[in-house]
Amino acid sequence: MKKFFKRAGITIGTALFLLLTWGIIEPYTIAVEQETAEIPNLPQAWDGKDIAVLGDFQVGMWMDNDSVIPRAVDKIIEEEPQAVLLLGDYVYHPADDNTVQMEKVADALTPLEEADIPVFALLGNHDYAMDKKDDRINQETADRVDRILGEKGIRMLQNESVPLTLENNEITTNGENENTLYLGGLGASWPGNVDAPKALENIPEDAPRLFMMHNPEAFKKLPPDSAPAAVAGHTHGGQIRIPFTPDWSYKDLGAKNAHVDGWTDESYGSNGNSLYVNRGIGFSLLPIRINCPPEITFFKLSAKA
Repeated sequence: MKKFFKRAGITIGTALFLLLTWGIIEPYTIAVEQETAEIPNLPQAWDGKDIAVLGDFQVGMWMDNDSVIPRAVDKIIEEEPQAVLLLGDYVYHPADDNTVQMEKVADALTPLEEADIPVFALLGNHDYAMDKKDDRINQETADRVDRILGEKGIRMLQNESVPLTLENNEITTNGENENTLYLGGLGASWPGNVDAPKALENIPEDAPRLFMMHNPEAFKKLPPDSAPAAVAGHTHGGQIRIPFTPDWSYKDLGAKNAHVDGWTDESYGSNGNSLYVNRGIGFSLLPIRINCPPEITFFKLSAKA
């Protein structure tokens, strides 16, 4: 019996060691997820076009995997999407000055500007130096993130929409016609900046639209049939997903009414709305990912039947 328990202990210990080792390696891999976003009244010019999504870089965390960001950017450029959406949380630490971290982010994103791929972004809770919901809001930190990204030619959105008009396979944002798709962006949830009516006010009724936000909780603020396709980040996919149960993570088990990654079911949010949660690139608390690799999402837009 002693030999049995000894062997069992060795086997379990070895398995845990291998799992932990992989947990340190996996954050440096990249998973490319190809998804279809069905949008009612989508213009023919947009049908079949791709939109790329990245989020949650968390630069500045101990043992961060910021080297993955430029590789993800290179992959996006290779695929030539019509636009790129960035979902917030570019930095990790609630520091008084995140300039060094943001310079890393800006440098990693520069090739998108050089490739003339339009980029749209919003802020997350860490960009306000909020590690927890009840942390003090640091507006100065958020303004710095906003400014540095804006200097890279990135269009920042907060409770607003922008018309994306496709002409000769290029996007313009200064006019609307029959080839226009509206992109809406909600403000960050933890600082209390979500204003869904404001984000919707310039989108004509029945016009095709795609929504982006940082926290999936913001999705619940959108009224019925206002967001047939939307994307959020924030969760990191749970970071540690239970092996052989790809739809579960420790966050699924410990949180009520939460959604960690992938498409939500019909019970999440209002009727007629659909949300996809991107796993992001970086991590929080521990520099480990298990069964939950960093993600680039490519949405192929499709007219909803």
